[in-house]
Amino acid sequence: GGNNKKLEPAYGADVLRLWVASVDYAGDVRVGANIIKQTFESYRKLRNTARYLIGNLDDFNPETDAVAYEDLPSMDKWMLGTMTKVLKEVDEAFSQYQFSRATQELLRFATSDLSNFYLDVAKDRLYISAVNDPRRRSCQTVLKALLEGFAKSIAPVLPHMAEDIWQNLPYKQEEDKSSVFEGGIPEDLFSYAEFDADKWNLVRDVRTDVNQVLEIARRDKLIGASLDAAAYIYTSDDKIRKVLDELDGDESLISPTVKTNGVDELRTALMISQVYIVDDEETVSSSCDAAYIAKGDESGCTIGVKKAEGHKCGRCWFYDKQVGKHSGRYGEDLCQRCDDAISSWEEQTGNKFTTTEKEEVPVA
Repeated sequence: GGNNKKLEPAYGADVLRLWVASVDYAGDVRVGANIIKQTFESYRKLRNTARYLIGNLDDFNPETDAVAYEDLPSMDKWMLGTMTKVLKEVDEAFSQYQFSRATQELLRFATSDLSNFYLDVAKDRLYISAVNDPRRRSCQTVLKALLEGFAKSIAPVLPHMAEDIWQNLPYKQEEDKSSVFEGGIPEDLFSYAEFDADKWNLVRDVRTDVNQVLEIARRDKLIGASLDAAAYIYTSDDKIRKVLDELDGDESLISPTVKTNGVDELRTALMISQVYIVDDEETVSSSCDAAYIAKGDESGCTIGVKKAEGHKCGRCWFYDKQVGKHSGRYGEDLCQRCDDAISSWEEQTGNKFTTTEKEEVPVA
């Protein structure tokens, strides 16, 4: 760092190591304040990914809570297969001294596969589901594998971060004095086969196309967050239609789910309140304003967006027509699955959920 700690902070040894590993040493190497600052942003992306993983494993005990691989939803199996592919790519790059290739793959994985998709979609399971809901525990099972694979794979380049992660594994026993540098990457993390890659690549393409239309609706103040919207999707491609139909969930937010397993469904994968798979483009155009209809560049689907119907659940923020029509024990603004999740929490902890009365603001 320099004399001015605000403009020239001391970034630390790991950031310098990451810069060294990220440059192509076969050619001329450039370095300067802006390059180191950009490297720090990459470092922070990796660190924040690790923080997310650690924070969501706080109540996870691998001995009692882990879900067997054969019982995992398709999305979770896909994520494990993707992780194995990345770990093999990184391991091969390191063994060939191609450090920039290894770091670029890790950054791509953390940004594209994790932050932009899997971890974003996982928030609904992790924060909304009941504590011991299988959809939540299955996600934590995957997060554990991701955290350990992530720490082991960054260790050669970012030793301080990797060891910091390893010593703060939420489920690590006090008597366990092991280090991230012992034993290498566990063999089981290398063993997951690719699973439903075409299906989830398609879903991500649809998600990209939907987000582009949502951005137009957001710009025009039709919606705020993506959960404020409903999407109409049409495709003439039978293969795509078959995948979308398989992921079409229940009309309302219910627990347990009926049509899907609650994980492999478009509503949560797209993070949108309502998704309608329709039979023709006319249905899209009659349901949505022309300004919010577009042909997807990635998926080729015709996508329309409008304001979601029903009321907003005060806990999960999804819109649903059945909000407030359940027990009413915890307020009038909950969907059925949130009502059940709170009830489950009360039974498990012995605590009572309390609601605060909204104060009436006097009219001036």
